[in-house]
Amino acid sequence: MVTRRNFLHQTALGSVAAAMGGTALTACTEAATESPEAIEAPVRPLAISTWDFGAKANEAAWKILNSGGNALDAVEQGVMVIEADEKNTSVGIGGAPDRDGRVTLDACIMAPDGSCGSVCALEHIVHPISVARRVMEKTPHVILVGEGALEFALAQGFKKENLLTEESKAAWEKWKKTSKYEPKINVEMHDTIGMLTIDNKGDIAGACTTSGLAYKMRGRVGDSPIIGAGLYVDNEVGGAAATGLGEAVIRAVGSFLVVELMRQGRSPQEACEEAVARVIKKYKDFKDIQVGFIAVNKLGQIGAYSIQEGFNYAVFAGGNNQVKDAMSFIK
Repeated sequence: MVTRRNFLHQTALGSVAAAMGGTALTACTEAATESPEAIEAPVRPLAISTWDFGAKANEAAWKILNSGGNALDAVEQGVMVIEADEKNTSVGIGGAPDRDGRVTLDACIMAPDGSCGSVCALEHIVHPISVARRVMEKTPHVILVGEGALEFALAQGFKKENLLTEESKAAWEKWKKTSKYEPKINVEMHDTIGMLTIDNKGDIAGACTTSGLAYKMRGRVGDSPIIGAGLYVDNEVGGAAATGLGEAVIRAVGSFLVVELMRQGRSPQEACEEAVARVIKKYKDFKDIQVGFIAVNKLGQIGAYSIQEGFNYAVFAGGNNQVKDAMSFIK
C-alpha cells in the first residue's frame, strides 16, 4: 500500500537536490529515522563505515569529500587506511590467514553510475580495493579471483608483498595446536570494513574489503566481495554494506535487500532491521553469529542494525566524526 509518507519518501529519493546538505544527522540508534519530508535539504558530504576503526577511514574520506572530491575516490582512499594498518587483523596486511597460513583478501567497489569491480582470494597485495577498482575501470569483467587477480594486479603495477606479519603468524601457529575453530562474536567477526560516501553532488559510492574469517578453509570467499551481498549502491536510492558472518549475509543477499527496501519507501533504519530479520529467518543458528548492516539514503539519512549487541559504526557528517552503537535484535 502506498501511503503519503512512502510516496513523499520515494519522490524525495528520486530527485537530486541542488542545494548543499544541512548538518543535522538523523540518529541511527533509534528505532526509526526522522520522516523524510521533515528534512529541509540532503545531508552531504557524508561518510559512514562499519566498526569503530572506521573512524580512521572516515577521516581520510572526509579530506577528499570536504575539498569537493568525488565519492568514489573518497571511499577508496578511506578503506585503504584500514588495509594498510598492520594492527588490524581482519583487513589487508596483517590479516589473519587461512588454515594453511596464507593471507587471502577480498574486496569490492561500486561507483555512482552502477559500475563495480571485485577481487576474491587475492594474495600478496596490500590494497585489494584498488585492484578491484582497476578491474572495474580497466577490464570488461566484474570479478577476478586467485592467481588471475594477482597476475592482473602485478600487470597493473601493484607491488607483491608478504602480508603475513609476525603477530598474525604467531597467532596462526598458536591456533594450529588445536586447529579448532570457534568464532568469537564481535571480536573475530570484525572481518570487514564496509564504507559508503556521499559527495557534494549527491553521488554515492561504496567499498568493502576484508581478509575474511580467520583460519578459514583455503578458497573460502564470504560476502564482502560479492556485489549485492556485502555491498550495494544505487545512486537513485542509497547504499548499504554488511559485516559479520558472510555465509549468512549471502543467503539473504543482504545489502541489495536493504537498498531495495529503501526504494520501496523504508527508511535506512527500517531497511536494516528488516534485512537482519531475513538473515535470522534463513540462518537457524543465528544466536551464535553476528551480522550487521549500515545504510544511507539519498537524503543522507542513515541506519544501522545487527543481530547481536556490540556492533558499532562511524559517521562523518557536518564536520563531526562519531562512533555510534547500533541497535540489535538480541539485547
